[in-house]
Amino acid sequence: MRRTVSVGTTLAAAALVVAGPVSPAAAAAGDEGGHGWVPAPQTPYEMPAGVRCDFPIRVEAVVDDVRMLVLEEYPDGSPRREMYEGDLLTKVTNTATGVSTLVDAGGSAMVEHFTDGSMTWYVTGPVLFGFGENAGTLPRGVWQIDGQFKVEFTPVPGSPTYYKTLTMVHGTTHNVCTDLD
Repeated sequence: MRRTVSVGTTLAAAALVVAGPVSPAAAAAGDEGGHGWVPAPQTPYEMPAGVRCDFPIRVEAVVDDVRMLVLEEYPDGSPRREMYEGDLLTKVTNTATGVSTLVDAGGSAMVEHFTDGSMTWYVTGPVLFGFGENAGTLPRGVWQIDGQFKVEFTPVPGSPTYYKTLTMVHGTTHNVCTDLD
């Protein structure tokens, strides 16, 4: 199984393409705040019909060894750059029919947080991302994205959601909703 991370209701994804230099000593010891690697469990969630798929779904981890390392913090202690890695096998279920599938979300990611609330994820997949209707560069769905890519999360004004812009270096996309219909 590959290294992994996922994205849940709010966010989740992961990959190990670092957008800046990280010394081996810093990676081993953690960031300058001394946090080190910590578990980053993925929270199960449900979505009603029409939000991601045409039917209601439940997404939950079956294997979840995801961990996170803060690489850099803002002066207020909030994360500026984080790494995610670890095995993650996710079960996606059509709750109307009970049909389910297992999805390898085994990638790694470096995440940059910006002061305006936006984020950029530099990913080596596979990982799992949800896209809403007209809320990103992929159609509505639960997408397993594999390869090397970045996803930019731009806050939607007046909403708790993000517009997601996927930029593929190389790889594939697959809408998991089609496996559950």
